[in-house]
Amino acid sequence: MFANLSDRLAETFKSLRGKGRLSEADIDGTIREIRRALLDADVAVPVVRSFTAAIRERSLGAEVSGALNPGQQVVKIVHEELIAVLGGEQRPLTLAKHGPTVIMLAGLQGAGKTTFAGKLAHHLKSQGQTPILVAADLQRPNAVTQLKVVGERAGVPVFAPEAGVTREDERPHGDPVEVARRGLREAQDKQHTVVIVDTAGRLGVDAELMKQAGDIRKAIDPHEVLFVIDAMIGQDAVATAQAFQEGVDFTGVVLSKLDGDARGGAALSVAQVTGRPIMFASVGEKLEDIEVFHPDRMASRILDMGDILTLIEQAEQKFDQAEAERMAGKMQRGEDFTFTDFLAQMQQLKNMGSMKKMLGMLPGMGAMRDQIENLDERELVRTEAIIQSMTPLERDNPKVLNGSRRSRIAAGSGMTVADVNSLVKRFEDAQRMMKAMAQGGGMPGMPGMGGGPGAFGGLPGGKKSKGKQAPQRKVKGKSGNPAKRAQQEQAARARAAGEKPAAPAGSAFGLGTQPPQEDIDPAQLQADLGKYLRR
Repeated sequence: MFANLSDRLAETFKSLRGKGRLSEADIDGTIREIRRALLDADVAVPVVRSFTAAIRERSLGAEVSGALNPGQQVVKIVHEELIAVLGGEQRPLTLAKHGPTVIMLAGLQGAGKTTFAGKLAHHLKSQGQTPILVAADLQRPNAVTQLKVVGERAGVPVFAPEAGVTREDERPHGDPVEVARRGLREAQDKQHTVVIVDTAGRLGVDAELMKQAGDIRKAIDPHEVLFVIDAMIGQDAVATAQAFQEGVDFTGVVLSKLDGDARGGAALSVAQVTGRPIMFASVGEKLEDIEVFHPDRMASRILDMGDILTLIEQAEQKFDQAEAERMAGKMQRGEDFTFTDFLAQMQQLKNMGSMKKMLGMLPGMGAMRDQIENLDERELVRTEAIIQSMTPLERDNPKVLNGSRRSRIAAGSGMTVADVNSLVKRFEDAQRMMKAMAQGGGMPGMPGMGGGPGAFGGLPGGKKSKGKQAPQRKVKGKSGNPAKRAQQEQAARARAAGEKPAAPAGSAFGLGTQPPQEDIDPAQLQADLGKYLRR
């Protein structure tokens, strides 16, 4: 969502690096570029004006002029002001002390209210609540049917006494206000702890829509009225949000379709304009694709600082603690790391969801966005197929994998012998790394965990083993490859000068030794991702 804005801001901040003092012209130039980036992202003009004015005022003050690194101080100011624009602090749902908590959803047609209703019910159910969905949208064709399907997927009951409209040419019938009122009574009788009322929307704001939403609000007196807005509508978000604020007086905002490719102006405008906090973000099509909105974390994502806290929370929810403890004990005992272990840890990683999303939460990933987008997540599925085509003996003792066994595994998994050989080679590298980590005191919980960059596949920056270092191998001859020969000569000059040879080119976070235009190896990414989940 914020890819373009993040890139523009990162480019702007590059000009501030290394400057011991920032002049007023430097600051004005930076503010001008920030303003352009925000306007291109469809942020509302009043929000842009107040945001840049606050940054300029603080940047010309003592906190920048007296800083040891003025450039970093300006970035810090932008980060803090972004947090303020996004709402300041995360606000949780208001839950009723007695009786069911009533949550009403409002918004335009197509904003994603019905889908979000199922996601919210699924989210609250995972927290021990017993929600019920109420189908009060009797106007949109098949809205009631859609809510029933969503409720069934979430494992949540749906109260739908009216069928609603089922055809485009059918006139609306039934009273949505009465449905909402009866839904609340149903929740009280069945002792549900949360009632989520899905209401009708329109293609645009109109008086009939607002009157109906207002009548439903009066009838059920909800604890929360959540305004669901499409994060891709840009400047129109401000006018729509203000209209709903006047007509319904919502208590919180939900940003839907935040995984889209729009510029994200709604997210940076609606909280500032309405004064209501953004409470949830819908980031995908699955029921699990819902995030509690944290302004500080979103500001960090926009500035390419990563979102490690969200990544850790997802890991804690999806990772099997017993499996992690089993692996830790195995490493402590010095037992060999096997393909069975490799498969178990890889499946835990898959349970966390999209690897692209996880990598996007790591700091500094903006420079590798194209690589991440081109990442083929099916590579993990292929790796899993190869391992599952092995016998238990082969998984626990890879040394028995001779040529005929590898041919059989390739045929059984639908892969080639070269694919099997490549996996075995990467596995042997991981196995050696795990042994080294066990000897050095690190207890990885997945292939590559604990060692960080360099621990898997020869990535730069890996932990070195203690004791006497092995002497550098002498290069017997120069390579015929000009690029490789240049690297050999550079390494030889560095050793002659008593310096450490330069590490292979790669990202600042060790994701691969290849230049940026090369493809990413999913197994190496799996290793590096473990470093951050262990923090």
